[in-house]
Amino acid sequence: MLLMHGFPPPIEAQVTLANWQQTPFNRWAFQHVRELVPSVEISNNPSILYEWPIEPRDMSGLMIDAGDQRRLSFDEFLVETSTDGIVIAQNGRIVVERYANGMSDTTPHIVFSVSKSFAGLVAGVLSLHGQLDPDAPVADFIPEIAGTAYDGASVRHLLDMRVGVVFSEDYVARSGAFATYRKAINYAPAEVGETAPDLRSFLCTLTERDGPHGGRFHYLSPTTDLLAWVVERATGKRYADLISEFIWQPIGAARSAYITVDRLGAPHAAGGICTTVRDLALLGRLIAANGKHEGNQLIPRSWLEDIVANGDPDAWAAGVFAAHLPRGRYRSKWYIDDSDGSLLFGAGIHGQYLFIDVQRQMVMAKVSSQVLPLDAARTALTLKAATAIRHVLSG
Repeated sequence: MLLMHGFPPPIEAQVTLANWQQTPFNRWAFQHVRELVPSVEISNNPSILYEWPIEPRDMSGLMIDAGDQRRLSFDEFLVETSTDGIVIAQNGRIVVERYANGMSDTTPHIVFSVSKSFAGLVAGVLSLHGQLDPDAPVADFIPEIAGTAYDGASVRHLLDMRVGVVFSEDYVARSGAFATYRKAINYAPAEVGETAPDLRSFLCTLTERDGPHGGRFHYLSPTTDLLAWVVERATGKRYADLISEFIWQPIGAARSAYITVDRLGAPHAAGGICTTVRDLALLGRLIAANGKHEGNQLIPRSWLEDIVANGDPDAWAAGVFAAHLPRGRYRSKWYIDDSDGSLLFGAGIHGQYLFIDVQRQMVMAKVSSQVLPLDAARTALTLKAATAIRHVLSG
């Protein structure tokens, strides 16, 4: 079935706000998000585009342990994980680049919660400029949270996902707080006769606590949206413009990215960024180079070193993801896997990833349209693939 083909497309081939994250509609939607949800551009600078050096590597000999005595080739891995695009770089050069499902190197694709990792970098730049103290109370910037579950939290608590707020991140829920949140960010339609809240009004409805701030790792997407609100209040600038100013333009991104917004223009920093895979890999290259690009220190090196070195293992062990990543940590919106050296990564539902191995100077950007939002088997497979690729490239 050809989705969104025809004038108009037949009903069964129409991608809508009600079905865009469901298969098979997501295969089209994840490359056309701005046609479904309002968005704001994250501008690049066409006068300073970065030209990737390309040195192809043969991956035909790579075999990946898929469990149950199965071993997958690299191409089989890409199919198994519904990969739409992948770019692997080593030492600042693209060594592997593949596309499927009609995608190309110029196609923007939603990266979902990899977006959170952008927020951690913006906060790092602002801390260097003296505009954002990570230890400052959130209420210093957003007095509207007084009396909510976020009251008493610091910016650092937001950065490290260690807030004691009652909220269930249930991606298939049709009712309850998460369903309301999806409507607030324009990711789902309101019911007939219902008025959906805007994002920031929704944040102020989270009033129940389930523990102390600074306790366990507690994955909660609205926390990153709140961080973006803090960032905008601290600077008086739009979040999208800050990403453009501090990151996207200076790294020489080939294309403008974009971020989805609610009906009042609030950015969905937790999951709304859409970009090409090459430009996502270029962000990874910046981090692999300790925040420096073309001689300019764009991200404070000390901030990146803090990410790699810190993140409380005990807080991680007490959180819900520890079973999937036993030797994990989380710091400033980035995951750290210590099972084979330190692998830094951002991850999003339906199979979006940005992996960085600073020691091996390897970057892997991968976007996908997997059927399930959370798929433990395919997550484990992708982590195994990242490890296998790191060893092949460094061998």
